[in-house]
Amino acid sequence: MTTEPTGIFLVCPPGLEQLLAGEASETGFANVATAPGGVTITGGWPEVWRANLTLRGAVRVLAGLGAFRAFHLAQLDKRARKFPWGDVLRADVPVAVEVATNRKSKIYHAGAAQQRIETAIAEELGAPIGPGGVTVRARIDDNLVELSVDTSGESLHKRGHKVAVGKAPMRETMAAMFLRASGYRGAEPVLDPMCGSGSFVIEAAEIAAGLRPGRGRRFAFERLASFDATAWTQMRADPTQPLPDLAFHGSDRDAGAFAAARANANRAGVGDLVSFRKAAVSEIAPSPGPPGLVIANPPYGGRIGDRKSLYPLYAALGRALGTRFGGWRVGIVTTEASLVGAMELPFGPPGPPVPHGGLRVRLWQTSPLPGQR
Repeated sequence: MTTEPTGIFLVCPPGLEQLLAGEASETGFANVATAPGGVTITGGWPEVWRANLTLRGAVRVLAGLGAFRAFHLAQLDKRARKFPWGDVLRADVPVAVEVATNRKSKIYHAGAAQQRIETAIAEELGAPIGPGGVTVRARIDDNLVELSVDTSGESLHKRGHKVAVGKAPMRETMAAMFLRASGYRGAEPVLDPMCGSGSFVIEAAEIAAGLRPGRGRRFAFERLASFDATAWTQMRADPTQPLPDLAFHGSDRDAGAFAAARANANRAGVGDLVSFRKAAVSEIAPSPGPPGLVIANPPYGGRIGDRKSLYPLYAALGRALGTRFGGWRVGIVTTEASLVGAMELPFGPPGPPVPHGGLRVRLWQTSPLPGQR
């Protein structure tokens, strides 16, 4: 039996920690706590696998391997050689090493520390050093070397079905957390009037259908010595459930964008729940049935250069929502409070800033809008 993780860290963009912690708690993980840039939970390897499979907001899942003190490179070399790498790593799988150092540590040269750890793994375990396998991460803080392994591999926003993307796409992990912040839990319709490649709409449909985000991809943990293929096959078996009686809609003035979104939805298995069409924001209208959520990531100045030209676009979207979407809630992800102000809708205070595409965006949202459908 291999050593269990010393801890599990769920990585997410700064500003989304509380939302991911809420999701982890609702999904049944133990001892959930926020930390800068992520969330900590506890559990064994099955919890590591389940986190990768089920959590919509985590960018990657790191499993703790252990820690030791090292005050200089010679000590790091000696203790890295004694570390039980074979409990988790396999000799036939390549290993990459990434090192982050801290100013409080006497070991301040990340490159030298990386070389010592790589040599220890190569000579003591016999594993090749390089890409294409698993990644060991070392953090040296106050002379404590903390080791973890990246159990995800590719970022978890890569669900496995989004082949076509538009300009400045909203990553699925971030879309899921902004949906969550807007109160969406899979029981109401969703409309994105600037859908691009469809992240919000497809993610909302998957949540409503009970589809797990990691169902269609591979993970780095499948290449660890701790992996149990039989247990994993049982865990990832998708429970069958009927499709919800809900509709999810996206529109975009770019015909190429919504055509790509439709293809992405079909690959995700939610093609029957979603519809996409070419439409300007002034043409949008609510779908038949109960009110729900309108959520969008409109263009902003940092993305297309000329912010002034965007005020009419935001104003037109605000007019369409204010006159036709009584009872619906609105969520807008953007960088600029002044652009949101041009919509003239009753937005509350924005959420925390979140890094996205080199900028920092916030979510502005309303309560149900006044007026009749």
